[in-house]
Amino acid sequence: MEFFWALQTFDLRALVDVLILTFLIFGVTYMLRGTQAIVLLRGVIILFVVTVLISSLLDLQGVRWVINNIMILLAIAIPIIFQPELRRIIERLGRGRVLGAAAAPDDIRTRVIDEVVAASIRLSERRHGALIVLQRDNDLIEYIRTGIMLNADVTYQLLLTIFWPKTELHDGAAIIDRNGAIATAAAVLPLTASRNLPSPKMGTRHRAALGISEVSDALCVVVSEETGRISITNGGRMVQRLDAERLRTILNAFYGTDSKLSEPRWMRLRDTLTGFWTRLSTSRGDRDRLLEQGKRQS
Repeated sequence: MEFFWALQTFDLRALVDVLILTFLIFGVTYMLRGTQAIVLLRGVIILFVVTVLISSLLDLQGVRWVINNIMILLAIAIPIIFQPELRRIIERLGRGRVLGAAAAPDDIRTRVIDEVVAASIRLSERRHGALIVLQRDNDLIEYIRTGIMLNADVTYQLLLTIFWPKTELHDGAAIIDRNGAIATAAAVLPLTASRNLPSPKMGTRHRAALGISEVSDALCVVVSEETGRISITNGGRMVQRLDAERLRTILNAFYGTDSKLSEPRWMRLRDTLTGFWTRLSTSRGDRDRLLEQGKRQS
């Protein structure tokens, strides 16, 4: 009865209310995309929905009482759990970067790829460890601040100098910002918390490369100091044993002219909305087909 009453009282004001809430929810999830926070948020929502459904279907009074009282605790816990992400969102709103800052022009990103590939090959030959982060959409200011600020043009000579074992800057990461410049060196990156590592003997440098790819959409090129092997991480995954050609192909696909960074920000937002609607329509279609198959079998 409440559902039919809501439909009868649904007017223009209610429509605006629904649209505003939808925009806010989508905006938050859009800014958290590609980070571990969205995975944690998805898990909390699934756990909450399943618990509410079970308590309603089985009429579990004790569970329902806990859910009603835990809402107050969640109002306090959520800002604490997602404090870094919420701060990042507020900073982006303050800078007017709701859709993300504009990426560097195609020619600059192409030059960055050339310099990173050249430096990686030389570092691999010399077996000098290196950690090079290429920023994409997500903000990395909290990690940039941990290093020594450079704001220098990307050249393979400078990267070779940074990661020379006897320099003060070699122990850390060099971060290339959205403008295509080396923003900082000797930066401290978060270590991965995953137990499913490609190798149990993986060192701190590779764990840091995986860690930054888990909390952001950045690319990270890592050169092993022991073996000289070149690897790259993105989205919590690592591709190892790369040569110059494969490294250039991956960088061009995720960072260069073949990536979505070459598109305007409104087009990237449009693609995100289109992809969300496509996945939603596909899931509905699969559900309808399963129901139809069930009716035929019965």
